[in-house]
This record gives sequence, structure tokens and C-alpha cells, in this order.
Amino acid sequence: MTDLRKRSLLFKLAVLAAVAAAATGCGKKDESASATTTAAPPAPAPAVAASGPLHVAFAYVGPVGDGGWTYAHDQARKALEKEFGDKIVTSYVESVPEGADAERVLRDMAQQGNKLVFATSFGYMEPMLKVAADFKDVKFEHATGYKTAENMRTYDSRTYEGAYLAGVVAGKMTQTGTLGVVASIPIPEVIRNINSFTLGAQSTNPDIKTKVVWINEWFNPPKETEAATSLINAGADVLMQNTDSSAVLQTAEKMGKRGFGWDSDMSGYGPRAHIASAVINWAPYYIKTVGETLEGKWSSGQTWWGVREGAIDLVSLAADVPEDAKAKLDEARAGLKAGTLRIWSGPIEDNTGKQVLAAGQVADDPFLGGINFYVKGVEGQVPGQK
Repeated sequence: MTDLRKRSLLFKLAVLAAVAAAATGCGKKDESASATTTAAPPAPAPAVAASGPLHVAFAYVGPVGDGGWTYAHDQARKALEKEFGDKIVTSYVESVPEGADAERVLRDMAQQGNKLVFATSFGYMEPMLKVAADFKDVKFEHATGYKTAENMRTYDSRTYEGAYLAGVVAGKMTQTGTLGVVASIPIPEVIRNINSFTLGAQSTNPDIKTKVVWINEWFNPPKETEAATSLINAGADVLMQNTDSSAVLQTAEKMGKRGFGWDSDMSGYGPRAHIASAVINWAPYYIKTVGETLEGKWSSGQTWWGVREGAIDLVSLAADVPEDAKAKLDEARAGLKAGTLRIWSGPIEDNTGKQVLAAGQVADDPFLGGINFYVKGVEGQVPGQK
């Protein structure tokens, strides 16, 4: 991928300083042996690695205090430490821009002796592939991507299921019939979430319309605030986001509207505005992956977990959510857990009237992974589409 998120020079310099600080904190190789002791063979590297703790590193796209995406990953990292104790040592570098900066950070992590490296944003995919090719003894894990290698696999949460559950409630909570979404990058993941939010809302309120404002970044609180304000001024009274900070919910709070938290429980950021939060729990996957690595059972592949696996849920429901909305939410959640509710089941049309799924047709994962259209009810056009 190309650099999806352009940062200022100051921001990049701050990231490089963080990388340098992380490198300084890592243990250096033992250079105490002198040239006169060549007769004594050095200890084999694999045996040394096996006798000590597993070093695990994380590359974060935002700050750990963003209250959303990166915060959720860092909470899972802490759960790892609690689960495995002194069997592992974890570290992280936050606010790593995608592109060349990411490659430098990932390469440094491998060079510093980390044997398991997690990269937590879509734009890290190509940089990680390059680094993985040069460090065959390191296991690499990429969040939200689709490319793998012998020593690199992908993992993701079915965030669209959380978006759908939020939509089910939103359809009952809106008074204007207009929902708003502050969107980050126009990739299938984000478009899928916008559409699923709308489908969920239409399941309880068929006349729902959804407006979208794109900011073309994952984390930029001022832009998120501006986009949320624009949506509210355009008539949206319930907001959702696919961005990483709490700015959207805070804007809804300030302007007397309602909204949902995203990725983490954001109820504390806008208690009057908060309806519920679609929360990702990365801990089960991270614990599984570290366990496999410690046991020598790690293998490449792709993992996509959802409500059924406990990877995503809608939590902290507001007290004023009506009982019929709660009942619909419980029904939808139970259906996702049992596998009986298929969100992307036809007939479904895009917002030009074209049928994208016929009656009785259920979307498979490749279809979901390539969504580049808005469903009926979402206004406007996907960026880049003619």
C-alpha cells in the first residue's frame, strides 16, 4: 500500500524519536567475548532464544491514549503480559505513519530481537511483507490486511458486525431519520462498516438515510470534529464513526446529539450523547497467537473473528434505549453468535438501484473483502468511483 496517512514533518520526527527511544531500551547483543577466545564455539542462537522470554513487539498507528483503536490493542497487549507473565516481554511504538516510516520501525523491531511482531493498521501490509522476507526467523502478524507469507499471517475483527448492531439501535433512536458516519480511509473495511450500520438501522427503521463525511485519516481529532459538526448541521442526529479518537462522540455531546463509541468503550467521553460502543476485544487472538508461538505451533494463514468468537460486541447501552430496541439488539446478537443471522444476505441493492446480492444469496468473505459501493440508503458516492 501507499502511504495512506500523510503526517506533518513534526509528527514524523516525533515518531522517529519514539523509535530511537524504543531501540535504546532494548537489550543489546553480548559483545563481551574477545578475539582470543575463538577456540570456544559460541552458543547457538536458537538455544539462547528458547531459554529466555519471547520478545513481542507492536506497531501502533495512533497514540495509546486515543480512546479507540490503538487503546484497544494496547489493552490486549497488557492482557498478554498478565496471561504469560515472565514468559514474554512486550514493547510497542505508537503513532507510526504508514509507508517508509513503518518499514523502518518494523525492521528495527526485528533487529532488536523480537520474534513476534504485530502491525496494527492496514497500511502496514506492504512494509511488513518486505521486512518479513528479510527475517525468516521472526513471526509477523498484520491486522486488517489480506496478504500473507510463510512467516506472516493476517488477523482482523468483523467490525461490520458491531456496526450492524449499532445500526439496529440507531434506527430506533433517531428522530430525524438521518444518521451520520465520520469515515476514515475509503477501503473495503470502512465502506463495509458504513453499509452494515445502515443495514442494521434499516432492519428497525426502513426509511433510514445515512450521510458520510470522509477525512482520509484514521486519527485526526480536529478533522473528526469538523466532519461530525458538518453531519449534524446537515440533519444527522445519531453519529457513528470509523475513526480512532473520541472526537465524534464528544462533538455529539457538545451539540446535543447522540452517537456511538467505536473500537473501545467511549461512554466516559460523552455520557449524555453515548448510546453504546462497538468494542473490539483483541485479547483472545493475541493470547492464542503468543501461545502458539511459545509452543512452536505458529503457522501462516488468515483469521477473521466476530461476535461468535467474542471478538466484537455492542456494550454499555444507554439507559434511555427503548425496550423494543433492546429486544431487537438481543435477537441480532444471538443470531450472529449462532450463525443464523447473515447480515449480507440478499436481496441487497446499491444506492444506484443495482442488485448486488440476489434474494437468498449470502455474501462470502471474498465478496465482503472487496466491497466498493454504498448500499441503498447511503447518500453520495464512494470516493474514487465514477
